[in-house]
Amino acid sequence: MHNIGNDIVDLNLAKTQSNWQRKGFLEKQFTQKEQEEIQDAENPFLKVWQFWSMKEAAYKCYTQKVEKRFFTPQKFECSLFSTTEGFVLFEDSKYVTTTSFKPSYIHTIAKETNNEVVIFSKIGSSKNIHIDLKIQLALETGVLSDEIVKVKTTVGAPLFYHKEKLLTKSCSISHHGNYGAFVFTL
Repeated sequence: MHNIGNDIVDLNLAKTQSNWQRKGFLEKQFTQKEQEEIQDAENPFLKVWQFWSMKEAAYKCYTQKVEKRFFTPQKFECSLFSTTEGFVLFEDSKYVTTTSFKPSYIHTIAKETNNEVVIFSKIGSSKNIHIDLKIQLALETGVLSDEIVKVKTTVGAPLFYHKEKLLTKSCSISHHGNYGAFVFTL
């Protein structure tokens, strides 16, 4: 099974709650290569949060596979092909990423392969994202949204069922500030 992950960063909240320029922050979260890219970037603030969202999205893919949680963001190394396309390496695993930039948020989707098709991706209000996901899943599968049940794996990844039948192969939900996002494959 190929896993997908996603992460969203509310840029307005990141500006007020996260001092990425404080002593030691970059060193704890990012590799030397990433730190150099951040320092050389036209907009270091955006580069920090792009790399962060890439790492988080890849982490969600990886933890679905190994079913174990841990915190080592520096071991997930980001590389970019272009402004929006890149990949994240962690040990023997490689995750292909696509990042979208909007004035108020950054959203990244990570997949194990370029062939993995994301059936649906949505960004919306942080409060309604779970309802939106069930509605979209109902539309895609033809079952009633009220009959869809969410079950979390041991690492907190959501799986959705209808009458004990698994509907999603992989699903990732993300929240930050005013925004929520989800991606799933069937």
